[in-house]
Amino acid sequence: MKEVFTIKEAIHKIEHYCAYQERCHEEVEQKLRSMKMDSDEIDQIITHLIQDNFLNEERFACSFARGKHRIKHWGKTRITNELKFRGINQTLITIALKEISSEEYYSTFDTLANRHWESIQEKNLLKKRKKFCDFMLRRGFESNLIYDKVRELENTES
Repeated sequence: MKEVFTIKEAIHKIEHYCAYQERCHEEVEQKLRSMKMDSDEIDQIITHLIQDNFLNEERFACSFARGKHRIKHWGKTRITNELKFRGINQTLITIALKEISSEEYYSTFDTLANRHWESIQEKNLLKKRKKFCDFMLRRGFESNLIYDKVRELENTES
């Protein structure tokens, strides 16, 4: 890889980077730092990207929330934490979570919960419950949903 980039070359390269996949400001900034750009140049390039609509935090947050829910089956808690980790503000996180309809959310939750409950081989009910709850919590679903579901699943089993 070339060591020194002019601003024009860097803009061209980073436009491709942003066009390929939605990015948040933090990812773009890290990429520019790895290209050895100084902070004035980074500010200038990010301003250019925002003006030309290559970089849009709201669009990124919405796309991230939809994708992680539909593809990786993450719950709202995990999505929120991941977006916060990427420096997205609470207002945009709220907007992004509205991208997931409650029907879709509960349907995904139900399917995932039923599939996982069936896949746990554990005979001891307490250990099975713990494995199930830990898995669903890691996926980022709300604890009240998980505990209601585990009660429902235990009742259908007995």
